[in-house]
Amino acid sequence: MSDWDTVTVLRKRPPKASVMKSEAAINAARRQGVAIETQQKYGAATNKQHVTTKNTAKLDRETEELKHEKIPLDVGRLIQQGRQAKNLSQKDLATKINEKVQVVTDYEAGRGIPNNMILGKIERVIGVRLRGKERGQTVAPPVKK
Repeated sequence: MSDWDTVTVLRKRPPKASVMKSEAAINAARRQGVAIETQQKYGAATNKQHVTTKNTAKLDRETEELKHEKIPLDVGRLIQQGRQAKNLSQKDLATKINEKVQVVTDYEAGRGIPNNMILGKIERVIGVRLRGKERGQTVAPPVKK
């Protein structure tokens, strides 16, 4: 039959990582002669939110002004003239091209970053070419069948 004094251990769970990292566990491992590996993480145990990166010196040595390309002012004027020729407000144009009013405002003022998809939408709505050699020429409306 079964012996009441015998205890059977089916499996022994390994210790959790947090337990293995404790000071007591590390000291016990040292006493047993087990090899211990320690790593110092970069910026560990500090509350630094704005740490200088390794590329800071490289950026400081950079002499060239790095800026985004902007829409030329003549393209902004073409957008404005085409929009006014169609009697559209900036809000109406923005609604027709599914963009925010601020995008149209920035493009007209020459502050916007050029995006060919947005320029293509504006070209179709106002009927004026905004890109390439034919800039400023009217675009024939697409023929509907």
